[in-house]
Amino acid sequence: MSPEQAIAQVFGLYEQHGTADYIGEPVSQIEHMSQAAQLAMAEGFDDEVVLAAFFHDIGHLCGQGCANMGGYGVVSHERLGADYLRRAGFSERLAKLVEYHVQAKRYLTFSQPDYFARLSQASRRTLGYQGGVMSAEEARAFEQDSLYAVSLRMRHWDEQAKQTQVPVLDLQLLKAMAARLLAA
Repeated sequence: MSPEQAIAQVFGLYEQHGTADYIGEPVSQIEHMSQAAQLAMAEGFDDEVVLAAFFHDIGHLCGQGCANMGGYGVVSHERLGADYLRRAGFSERLAKLVEYHVQAKRYLTFSQPDYFARLSQASRRTLGYQGGVMSAEEARAFEQDSLYAVSLRMRHWDEQAKQTQVPVLDLQLLKAMAARLLAA
């Protein structure tokens, strides 16, 4: 698949499903993902991280019709999304960041006892479908991963990206980032 085809396919999911409700939150899918990308940009992260923040929940879009988490999105959306992005030609780093945003949630519920209480109702409900709180062994392994720190940032952006009345990013900006990454 050419970079142009990949961009058309990936961003086509947002054009087709982006205005859908973001599973129990007060924003749409596109608003949520746009806000996550904006938070990454505001912190000065590179294009790969910004796009990973934007794409972090793409598994809910590309996994339409797959098993769901009791009405709160697609089971294993993090893996479905990461695999979808790999097939589209995106880097392993970007795909792993998409996959790890759920691992970061599981890690934070293990390492910060008050984190669970700060999660939205939808995030609490989905945790069980996502493997639950990490074990100490899983947490130690996750802490050794080179993407550990940025994965934790992505998780925080994911939690913050639920504000109403925030304008959606110009998708042309994100498409240009994607074109640069796919051409590299």
